[in-house]
Amino acid sequence: MKISAQDEYGIRVLIRIAREETEDGLSIAQLCEAEGLSQSYMAKVTRSLRMAGLIESTRGRKGGYILGKPADQIRINEVLDALGGALYDDSFCRAHTGGLRICTNSVDCSVRSLWRIVQVALDRMLDRITLADLLGSEDTSDHILQHILDESIAAQPEESN
Repeated sequence: MKISAQDEYGIRVLIRIAREETEDGLSIAQLCEAEGLSQSYMAKVTRSLRMAGLIESTRGRKGGYILGKPADQIRINEVLDALGGALYDDSFCRAHTGGLRICTNSVDCSVRSLWRIVQVALDRMLDRITLADLLGSEDTSDHILQHILDESIAAQPEESN
């Protein structure tokens, strides 16, 4: 499984917008320059984020994009869902049938169990991480994310009861 370029750039765009201190936000041109992306690609990314309510456009000569809600209310899982969806879902198996119409393992597949549990674990972590957790330096984010992971591991036995 891989994180897509759209996922990466979408999160980076949200971080840039969240760090912007003006009420006007950042224009597509400013975002393109900051990230080294084409205007058409940036328009695709910002459209997905806007459709999900994660960003809003401001009007006027100095118009741009601002966050649609506070950074501490934007969950990273929500961002990834808006940009491309889950790493694994039930359609995954239908896309990996080899040369056959139906996968030979469609009835009993231990690999499907693996991907399903990986997705559940990933969703649980990404539901706990907010955009606000990523606004500091890399060292600060590392510390915050490690703390979230440690809390998640510590809480795990309680969740299974």
